[in-house]
Amino acid sequence: MQFDQQEFNEFILEQRVIEFRENQAPLRSGRSSHVYVNWKKIMKDVALTSDLVTFIMDFAEDHHLHQQTFYGVPEGATKIALITQFRYATERAGKCAPGTHVLAMGRREEKNRGDVEDRFFLGFPKGRTVVIEDVATTGESLLSTIDKLVHLEASVIAAISLTDRNERSKDGKSVEQAIRERGVVHYFAMSNAYDLLPLAYKQYKPKPSRELMHAIEREFAQYGVKPLQLL
Repeated sequence: MQFDQQEFNEFILEQRVIEFRENQAPLRSGRSSHVYVNWKKIMKDVALTSDLVTFIMDFAEDHHLHQQTFYGVPEGATKIALITQFRYATERAGKCAPGTHVLAMGRREEKNRGDVEDRFFLGFPKGRTVVIEDVATTGESLLSTIDKLVHLEASVIAAISLTDRNERSKDGKSVEQAIRERGVVHYFAMSNAYDLLPLAYKQYKPKPSRELMHAIEREFAQYGVKPLQLL
């Protein structure tokens, strides 16, 4: 199947993954924002999770990643990566037999005993590995995960975020720039704020206030990789 960007964006909007909030919501990056990207509501539902997994597999196939393992950033993308890996191995990878594919899961906190792999992982990634993140803001969690995997000699070939908020970190770099400097992986965003926010503003009912949209524009003037015009 071929990945359809318009269909994926419509899926995001229909399920209201993008939320506009009058009161700023705290983000994992430590920042606060009037925009909250909530993939958790999708991952609580079996049918919607299945749809999302299909999108991810199609996206990876379109980009010819030829991965052996999907691995999720702990804990935000662990569930979706495990389900994607299971579906990929049993439906698309060809032969799935004992020893051909692993269900890889990382621990957020290091276990204080056991082998190195067991201290950090419940199943270490095998072969060509694609790291999945749900939302990339400054990319700290994603970069930390990549660094840990590479340090333990995992073969990380790519990182995919479901949505990139298109923000710069404190050093002024986008997530894509920071990952490119690692020199070991490609970075792909399945969706991004500059495409989604104008669409959400046009389609959502009730329509968010102009004052709220101006506040979001000011956020992107401060943190975004470029200005955002909603009005």
